[in-house]
Amino acid sequence: MDHDQFIDAVAQRCGASTEQATAITRATLTTLAERVDGGEARDLADRLPEALRAYAFGPVEDAEPFGLDVFVERVSGRADVDADAARDGVTAVFDVLRDAVDPAAYAQVVGQLPAEYGEVADQSARYLTGQ
Repeated sequence: MDHDQFIDAVAQRCGASTEQATAITRATLTTLAERVDGGEARDLADRLPEALRAYAFGPVEDAEPFGLDVFVERVSGRADVDADAARDGVTAVFDVLRDAVDPAAYAQVVGQLPAEYGEVADQSARYLTGQ
């Protein structure tokens, strides 16, 4: 999946414009990189389209522990969207991530998140390939 396909998929899933989907994707990846260990963030970044990789690198090695509400607030602020749009966007980004990277890589990343993140990061949904 290339950058444009990734962004288009996010836009379609959350009903956002391409510009808004780009902002939400970047904000979600940046926030996710803060929430997971640095090694997992780098592994995820290596599997993303090149134009998105820089957003998935964490600023530190240790994960910063914060809940889903804080995650959504950070995405909302970074993407300049309201909380509902941010939550929908975060869900869309996780859905596209699940489809864009191999199942093991996705599971490793979301496996570092508390159970409450299951609202936006569904590990039980089937993996789609070639989309």
